[in-house]
Amino acid sequence: MHRANTNSLAAAEFGHFSPQKHEFVRASAFLERPDEAIASASLQKFAEITPQYPGLRAPLDPGTSREWVEQLSPLLSQAFGETGGLWTMQAWYSIVSLPPDRLHPIQRLPHVDGTDPRQVAMMLYLHRTGHGGTAFFRHKSTGLEALTAADWPRYKATLEGEIAQHGMPPAAYVTDGAPHFERIHATDGAFNQAVFYRGNVLHSGVIDNAAPLSSDPREGRLTINAFFRPPGA
Repeated sequence: MHRANTNSLAAAEFGHFSPQKHEFVRASAFLERPDEAIASASLQKFAEITPQYPGLRAPLDPGTSREWVEQLSPLLSQAFGETGGLWTMQAWYSIVSLPPDRLHPIQRLPHVDGTDPRQVAMMLYLHRTGHGGTAFFRHKSTGLEALTAADWPRYKATLEGEIAQHGMPPAAYVTDGAPHFERIHATDGAFNQAVFYRGNVLHSGVIDNAAPLSSDPREGRLTINAFFRPPGA
């Protein structure tokens, strides 16, 4: 079992991005033995799990998830304004593997992981490819950067109207977000870097549309992505 690097967590960087001050945590050298995580991923049975994700996933083993929750709960409570206690976690190994010309319409736009602002997402980058990290966006016409349940109907209706009038973006991974969105922040996706952010902020993976997308965990854009929820949420 690989362990989170507690020294790196102690030195994790806390910050905000955009004038709307979305909380953000970045931790470098997150795993003590990142290459062991890649080796573990290579033994998993990957599959297409949801139509939203443009690639393959395999669940992270429960023992590792329990260990990470114990280590990360204090950091998450501090960074995202919760009172403390043990968070819950769902996590997967993930590999972006779908060629740009095969992307479904939903995969060509920034997305949210849900409308609950208390749910926190993590991306741990375990690849040494030419692909990047994660980018965050503002919807131009509504000015929305994060979606709540109250925002969702207005956002959905406006975006659907724009697409009906102007059509979908070309079959490609999101870059600057044009024409309906603009990029407001991006992570570099450095190897063994973990980032944490609220999952209701509009975001998308930074994928080079001209670079190869391998489904091999040792060659492709491998990440571990997770969703955390605070006690009582």
